[in-house]
Amino acid sequence: MLLVDKVLEMEPGKTSSPSKRDDERTFFPRSIFPHHPVMPGVLIIEAMAQAAALFSFEGNDTFNAANQKLAYYLVGVDEARFRRPVVPGDQLRLEVVADRISKAVCKYSARAVVDDQEVASAKLMCAIRVLED
Repeated sequence: MLLVDKVLEMEPGKTSSPSKRDDERTFFPRSIFPHHPVMPGVLIIEAMAQAAALFSFEGNDTFNAANQKLAYYLVGVDEARFRRPVVPGDQLRLEVVADRISKAVCKYSARAVVDDQEVASAKLMCAIRVLED
């Protein structure tokens, strides 16, 4: 499930700002709040992890995604905070800063923003693995 529509800006190895426009048809289960659909926090975290993945390979000379089969795993989430709900029609902007990128583990500070207001933030840790044929 892809949670990023487009990349608005990128500085390889440092920052990434993808976005996702949400509508009622995607990712808003009505069973939780039948009269007030919201994007679940776990999907906001997943969107931030996907944003981090976009530039992990772009700014990392260790891996060549074109010539290798790679797996990218979200392995840790710390200090997650959700400040307000994301509702249908919101333009979710994802801002990710690389705190550390190494051969096996990457650490990021991530924020989700709607209308210049932070709606969520977290520290993410991801692992990159080369898959054998």
